[in-house]
Formats: sequence, structure tokens, C-alpha cells
Amino acid sequence: PFLLAQISDLHLGERPRDGSDPETCLRAVVKALKALPDRPDAVLVSGDLAEHAKPKEYRLAQKVIGKLGVPMLGLPGNHDDRATMREVLGLGDPDGGDAPLDYTVDLGPLRLIVVDSTIPGEDRGGFDPVQLEFLDAELGAAPTPAIVAMHHPPLSTAMADWDGVNLPVAEREALAAVIARHPQAKAIVAGHLHRVTASSLAGRPVLAAPSTYLQARPDFGAEKVKLYAGAPGFVIHALRREELSSQIEIVSSS
Repeated sequence: PFLLAQISDLHLGERPRDGSDPETCLRAVVKALKALPDRPDAVLVSGDLAEHAKPKEYRLAQKVIGKLGVPMLGLPGNHDDRATMREVLGLGDPDGGDAPLDYTVDLGPLRLIVVDSTIPGEDRGGFDPVQLEFLDAELGAAPTPAIVAMHHPPLSTAMADWDGVNLPVAEREALAAVIARHPQAKAIVAGHLHRVTASSLAGRPVLAAPSTYLQARPDFGAEKVKLYAGAPGFVIHALRREELSSQIEIVSSS
């Protein structure tokens, strides 16, 4: 099968918390990816690569993830800066500046369509109508199986704090209307939640990846979500012919 690895919420540059260091955790995840019996063909980083959106944080991500020796594809999270990601990582349109970082990559048997769900200056997500027109056109451009990637997952967590900084219902419904028109959209993948969370939208699976750094506790009555130094993890999306499966691996940071 074609294998797309997904990692998320690296937060490189954040000071260690509870004995957990973001760079050390990322290196452990990359080591685990390299040790897989079947190495991934590409790696997607679904947002919050950096804590402060500094060029050196993105260069560190590029250096560590580059040890996999496969294409690195990224998208912005609410801690990231679009223009800096374009400049340092060479993603999307190099002249796009602060515009949404939307782009498509043809990976052979799989197309990856990135839709930037970030709103500069805010933690919650959303889309400009033009972005959904872009997604509609890109999905309609080829019958090849596709994964749609963004930072904010289009699902409800049943946790008030997380849902308050996620995609609102209206945005999920607008996205669902686009996805429903295109059977080649096999899955929607995201990050942001710092835990594995699954749902569906327009009959397609939605999966939020775990963080490579801190994880979130599933406390449904808490006013604020608490992050803790749990084991980091990653996802492998395996495409064989027209069928896609997504598998989560939890690793030790030691």
C-alpha cells in the first residue's frame, strides 16, 4: 500500500512541561517511524509545528523530520504563521504571503488536498468561501483517491472548551456539502485536539491525530482542557487500491 504518515502539534520552541520536551518527543516519533517494517512514502504535519512561529522552529522541524528521507508536507495550525511556513518550508504558493495556505499534492496513487482552517489571531477555525470553492474544484479535478487535510477537525468532541476552539457547526456543514459531492474524498484528517478523536462527515471518516508532544485528557465536565505529558503518537494512512485505512501508533519518548 501507499503509506502517508501523519504527525501533529509538535509545538517546537515551547519550554518543557512535566519533564516532557517537544524536540525530544518529535525525535522519538521520527525514530519510531524509521523503525516501521514499511517506511512511509510521505509525511504530513497537520499544524502547530511551532510554538512561537519563529523561523528557527520551522527549520528544526524540517531538520528532524527530514531524517525520514521522504517528502514533508505541512499545514498551519493556530500557533503557526503562514508566511513564515511558506518561506522556510516552501509550502504552497511562495508568493502567497499571509493568504490561506491551501494547496494540492499529487502523490501518485493518492492526492493530498490541504485546506487552511486557521484564522489569524484566533484559536478557533473557519473557512473563507473561496477556500471551499478551491476544495470543490480540486476534488472534482481527478477521480484519484484523496485525503483532505486541515488543522481543526470537523467534529464535535463533547468537551465545551475544545469545541469552543474547533470548527463551529456552520463551518462543518459547509464543508460537508462539498465533501458529499465527491466520493473520491476518502477521509478528512486534522490535529489540534492533542488526542486521537474520530467521527464522520458526509459519510467519510474524520480523524484527529495525537500530538507528538502533550496529550489532552478526556474530561467532559472540565471547564478547561488539561494537557499532560502522555506518550506521543502518529498515524499511518494506508491506501491499497481504492481502500484507505488509518492506524494509530503510540510510542515512548524515552
